[in-house]
Amino acid sequence: MARLGRLGFLGIAVVFHLIYAYSIFDIYFVSPIVRGMRAYGVDAPKAPAKRLVLYVGDGLRADKAFQFFPDPSRSANDSSTDELVPLAPFLRSRVLEHGTFGVSHTRVPTESRPGHVALIAGLYEDVSAVATGWKLNPVNFDSVFNRSSHTWSWGSPDILPMFSTGAVPGRVTDATYGHEFEDFSKDATELDYWVFDRVKQLFKDADTDPLLNAQLKEEKIVFFLHLLGLDTTGHAYRPYSREYLRNIQIVDKGVQEITEIINNFYNDDGTAFVFTADHGMSDWGSHGDGHPDNTRTPLIAWGSGVAKPNTFRKGNAPGHEDGFSHDWRLDHVQRHDVNQADVAALMAYLVGLEFPVNSVGELPLSFLDATDEQKAKAMLTNAKEILEMYHVKERQKMATVLRYKPYPGFADAEHSVENRLAAIEQLIRKREYKQAIARSDELIKLGLQGLRYLQTYAWLFLRTLVTAGYAGWIAFAFTTAVDVYMLDGKIEPARPTGHIIAFSSILVVLFSLLFVESSPVTYYAYAIFPVAFWEEVFARRQALIEGKNRLFAHFTKADVTKLALNVAAYFALLEIMVQSYYHRQIYTILYLLGSVWPVLYGADFVKKNWLLCATWALGCVSMSIFTLLPAMKVESSNLISLGGFLILVLGVLYIAFEKSLLVQSAPTKAGLAAAGADGVSRTILGVQVGLVALAIVVTRSSVASLQAKAGLPLGTQIVGWATLVASLTVPFLHALRPRDHYLHRLAIIFLAFGPLFIILTISYEGLFYFAISITLISWVRLEHRIHQCFSRPSALSRLTNGSSGDALKDIHSPLDTAASAAKQREKALASSDFRSLTLSDARICLFFLFLLQSAFFSTGNIASVSSFSLDAVYRLLPVFDPFSQGALLVLKLLAPFALVSANLGILTKRLRLRGGSLFAVVMGIGDYLTLRFFWEVRDEGSWLEIGESISMFVIASVLCVFVAGLEALSEVFVRGVEFGDDDDDVVATPEVITASGSNDVRKQVKEANGGLHGTLDGNPPAPGLMAESVG
Repeated sequence: MARLGRLGFLGIAVVFHLIYAYSIFDIYFVSPIVRGMRAYGVDAPKAPAKRLVLYVGDGLRADKAFQFFPDPSRSANDSSTDELVPLAPFLRSRVLEHGTFGVSHTRVPTESRPGHVALIAGLYEDVSAVATGWKLNPVNFDSVFNRSSHTWSWGSPDILPMFSTGAVPGRVTDATYGHEFEDFSKDATELDYWVFDRVKQLFKDADTDPLLNAQLKEEKIVFFLHLLGLDTTGHAYRPYSREYLRNIQIVDKGVQEITEIINNFYNDDGTAFVFTADHGMSDWGSHGDGHPDNTRTPLIAWGSGVAKPNTFRKGNAPGHEDGFSHDWRLDHVQRHDVNQADVAALMAYLVGLEFPVNSVGELPLSFLDATDEQKAKAMLTNAKEILEMYHVKERQKMATVLRYKPYPGFADAEHSVENRLAAIEQLIRKREYKQAIARSDELIKLGLQGLRYLQTYAWLFLRTLVTAGYAGWIAFAFTTAVDVYMLDGKIEPARPTGHIIAFSSILVVLFSLLFVESSPVTYYAYAIFPVAFWEEVFARRQALIEGKNRLFAHFTKADVTKLALNVAAYFALLEIMVQSYYHRQIYTILYLLGSVWPVLYGADFVKKNWLLCATWALGCVSMSIFTLLPAMKVESSNLISLGGFLILVLGVLYIAFEKSLLVQSAPTKAGLAAAGADGVSRTILGVQVGLVALAIVVTRSSVASLQAKAGLPLGTQIVGWATLVASLTVPFLHALRPRDHYLHRLAIIFLAFGPLFIILTISYEGLFYFAISITLISWVRLEHRIHQCFSRPSALSRLTNGSSGDALKDIHSPLDTAASAAKQREKALASSDFRSLTLSDARICLFFLFLLQSAFFSTGNIASVSSFSLDAVYRLLPVFDPFSQGALLVLKLLAPFALVSANLGILTKRLRLRGGSLFAVVMGIGDYLTLRFFWEVRDEGSWLEIGESISMFVIASVLCVFVAGLEALSEVFVRGVEFGDDDDDVVATPEVITASGSNDVRKQVKEANGGLHGTLDGNPPAPGLMAESVG
């Protein structure tokens, strides 16, 4: 790999992290779908039911379905509203008198497509398939619908076409409403009414249509009612809202009416009914992760073939041991919990269908009204279906793996699948049904474990490969930092023939192994990165040695001890950042500790820079508050307006004092004139401030309209979009009259994203934006002031060439480490326009990483991809459009990152570092977090733990991609930036010069200081040029 330029390095960073972020899906969540299996169905003369009705209340939480609440349908003034009532009395009556109930436990991701696939096909798609549910992507595998003689379905255009398009042609008839119906600003119960009305119309038409009537009278048919209203209402108003609870009542009433219509139409008691949900709903009004509120859904079955409730007069019935259902008033009725995929097996059995061939569902016998013999035969069939998948997968694996090791559970002849099946069949012939059921259940579990064994067969190899890749990237990033940004690329890489042969051989062996085993193309990418990275590191080993010698050339034993302690503290802080993903309150502690950081540089430093230190401390204390606030935010137009007002005030203050701020730092009198003459730039800034004010007004109007359920007025939506687009485009008008002062550039960026953080927020996010902006500019100025203060002694030593060395020996910095680092910096500046990286720059990189992580977590977004509220997005896109709405959320996330990036870019220039030098180090240390979370990813345990482990790894990976992208963006942000007070780091006092006793030294210092600080011959400096005491 040739030495890459800055953009080349960033491009490799983005590609590498995107590919490796996908690795967890190849390792932990491989698609379970295989082809070529034989279908198995229960061999019985008559099915338990002639037909099946499946109701899916999309987004219905189990607890809300069964709990008691004040009647949400009554007016607020009704005196009886305090009386607690069940929201679903009809469904409750099924539980108490007619059927069997329990909790269906879903898996992550708790989204509509994987939820419906599990319910209807009986399989859990790999996690990466979640986004395929956001567009038409047919379910190209077997399902209950596909096994039916015919299926009628009604509901969302996002769900139904997946099954109808992927089924046998003509097998599934669907009716969907238009996408425009999925409007979050309107009453979502209309979606459910639409479904109920269409079902009623179907049976009404059957009275006059003989062909339809005959079709409806066939057996093995399925009716599917997808009820999206609850999901839409939950997103818009939260699952604890009056609207959501009222929607449950509407669903219950509709289910009752449809059930009665079907029973009256057939009048044969031959219909089985199943009511459940695809996923739940978090208190944030979102879903997707493994939180129990998202994974626990209701399951109620009744009708033909379904067991009646098992009630207990004394004590609690079995199934309620977890305490989850303690307030349902159903403690006397046995609760039967199942996995979501088990529902597909249940439905297939009830209506006499073959099990879907990819189903991993276990038939829940407690739901069946059947004899032990029937249950035993059904369980045996269920086992054969699952083992058929195992056989096919094992044959595929044996055909590709070089040295296949069979699953231990079926490894020997005595415990082979064939012997186990024969033993169960023998038990059934002997009428030992309970023992046969137990053996079948054991065999099903072994079969599922065998499937998991085959799915994770390459688990260890891939994890080792990916770990080597991340470690290689970290080493490559640090090597690039040393070679390019410390040694200026003066040492050429060394690649002897043996070196090339060795690494080429490793790559050939890996590729050959992957080719023989017919591995996916992504495996080749996982293999090539570690080889390429480590090859490059090895080729630049001489640069690493030289860099080590330069950094540690003057280290004493005491310095080595201090360095070891600093390195240990550094890794401790990185580990604390890892823990902050689990406990976001850690940022509060870190910000409070960081507020007193300047004290480490001595009392004199704090006194001379008291205003800057106070601003920094105030910013840190303000930032420490946000991670103490609740993660679940409720929409508050007042907090939105307050945040917007502070952004507005800061913009107005900058415009009002812009002249004095820029004049104070202008390097020349020409600069003074320029600062006072430009009205164009001030006008553009005024437009930006005006857009902030307009954003406040339009957001308040949108919030009021949406909260009043009046929908989103078109005019308000247009103004909102216009404000957002204008806020991001108007800043480019500054090119007409560019101002290159860094404060001016930061003010433009701050105001550019201000309207975004008003329109797309629901609570205190605007206050956070204001606080982090103040904190960032304080950090940049503080780092620069530290650099200035502790660089002076070494600078003067260099200028005097030792003639004043004795006089300068008495000058000490508050921290020897800072002074030592400053000496390295000044040495580098002696031979270049840029200085080299030093050890103290690692602290700056750690600060940047901390601020970057804080920018993500401070607004209450815990390590859960489902915690991002969609409320604000409805002000621009009220109709469901996941890709566009997701893009707006990502844009909102990037706004504070852009600020952090711009400030680091400016700090890089202020410290006279090459562009990209600090980013290279950050990319290295940042992947310590990524690698830690990679090893924390789990595919076992609770779904909350599994979901969080996935979320944390993905977030850490994406943040690294953002860092790389923002590095390129920062170059745009800071291009041409000037620092009027920065052009000289060498500041000498007359006393020091006098002590040197050298006219030559006086001349050198005068030339070095130039016109920035006046002369040392008695002439005063230019007015205001030394007045800025905070850098």
